[in-house]
Amino acid sequence: MLAIRLPKDIEQRLEALAARTGRTKTFYAREAILEHLETLEDIYLAEQRLEDIRAGREHPFPLADVMKRHGLEN
Repeated sequence: MLAIRLPKDIEQRLEALAARTGRTKTFYAREAILEHLETLEDIYLAEQRLEDIRAGREHPFPLADVMKRHGLEN
């Protein structure tokens, strides 16, 4: 179960879309989450990783090492 508070204008747009299409607001909220969750994960996890690298908690791997490990070297 998930409860979401949205800005009033977004709530109104969602209600209008649902009314015009005969679908539920939940349907569209679910579709938006499914469509964009992977992108959000990529962004926020990458930002966290960068913060960890800058703080010295993580160490990056040189691209050449990664390519060699996966058999992609020239």
